[in-house]
Amino acid sequence: SFGGVDDDDGGGGNGSSQKYEFITVEQRERVGMITMNRAKALNALNDAMTREIVRALRSMDCDSSVGAVVLSGSGRAFAAGADIKEMAGRSLQDAAFRHRAGSWIDDVAAVRKPLVAAVHGYALGGGCELALACDVVLASDDAQFGQPEIQLGTIPGFGGTQRLVRAVGKAKAMEMVLTGRRMGAAEAERAGLVARVLPDGRVLEEALEVARVIASHSAPVLEIAKKAVSAAAENSLSAGVAYERALFHSTFALDDQKEGMLAFIDKRSPHWRHK
Repeated sequence: SFGGVDDDDGGGGNGSSQKYEFITVEQRERVGMITMNRAKALNALNDAMTREIVRALRSMDCDSSVGAVVLSGSGRAFAAGADIKEMAGRSLQDAAFRHRAGSWIDDVAAVRKPLVAAVHGYALGGGCELALACDVVLASDDAQFGQPEIQLGTIPGFGGTQRLVRAVGKAKAMEMVLTGRRMGAAEAERAGLVARVLPDGRVLEEALEVARVIASHSAPVLEIAKKAVSAAAENSLSAGVAYERALFHSTFALDDQKEGMLAFIDKRSPHWRHK
């Protein structure tokens, strides 16, 4: 959950800067964009930024004009970890810290709409955990993923010990957590942490295109599909297949299922009503 970043920074931004200090928010057609904007601090995740990320995601999740969301970082990094200066003085007795620490990542994972992470540069500690909480991860060829918390005298606390195992398997996850070793983009793709690696400078463009394609489909079916795939990490195979079958049957109550199949028969593009 924590990287080695301790730089001071100022937030700022444009567009939605009246509402947000540490992120920028915009919308391109049916794609929402959230950009972490503490570039001087390599987008270190302080409490204020994580609250803003959650607030923006919740807003987009409730907005019917948004079909998918792209999450990226400004400057030289996706997010290089938590804000160590902010965290260093906290103790076990700090009730607010115990209540708040890590809970924001649960809110990210609970977003119903598909999340696409566009990762370049560092995705360390909480930055790696944030990427792991997204549904599709695209990485530039300079991306580095890691959980270096062991080097700071603690362990991942934003889901890293659990989601990393599910993404890359126990062997690699255990090595990364116990040593703090970073994983490059090519290895991350081979291991299954990222979907694809793009040349530097193209990852955001491609993430927006992936999100555009996702958002072009039926919104309720996308939500059902995300639920089904996400359940694979929680359930046994038999329970997961039973859950998938129930969700599959539920799509036949949707107008969009009727439209999609009729459009296929008629050899035309479907006109989704998102219901």
